[in-house]
Amino acid sequence: MNKNQTKHLGAYGLIIKNDKILLVKKVGGPYDGKYDLPGGTIEFGETPEEALKRELFEEVGIKITKYELFDANSVTLDWNYKDKVFTNHHLGIFYKILDYSNEIKNNVKLDKNNNDSLGGIFIKIDELKKEELSKIAILEIEKLGYPLK
Repeated sequence: MNKNQTKHLGAYGLIIKNDKILLVKKVGGPYDGKYDLPGGTIEFGETPEEALKRELFEEVGIKITKYELFDANSVTLDWNYKDKVFTNHHLGIFYKILDYSNEIKNNVKLDKNNNDSLGGIFIKIDELKKEELSKIAILEIEKLGYPLK
């Protein structure tokens, strides 16, 4: 592997209600300023399901009570960081979230547990534009059958 190549493996939740999808606004990293699916890194020793539950609690404040596996897929993207270009291979395991408790937080502070998301927001899928979304979010939203502009 080239030293300018990176890999990221994460678990992500798909929550859709009334043709709106729950997304988070990213801060930093290769998706800085874009909307992304809630979720994130599978930590060492963690199962994908444990990571999914932890990440959705950290990023949007919900406790997942029912979910099902939807997809596993990946994208590659170039990321400019500290005057270098990195090629990131982003692999994701995606779950449809069928039920959860707690209210979704739309204003989450950055801290050691959540260092890249400002909270969740439901957005009408037919109003989303590809340039506003992470590549991995585009892939999964389209796989769900929603065309994007």
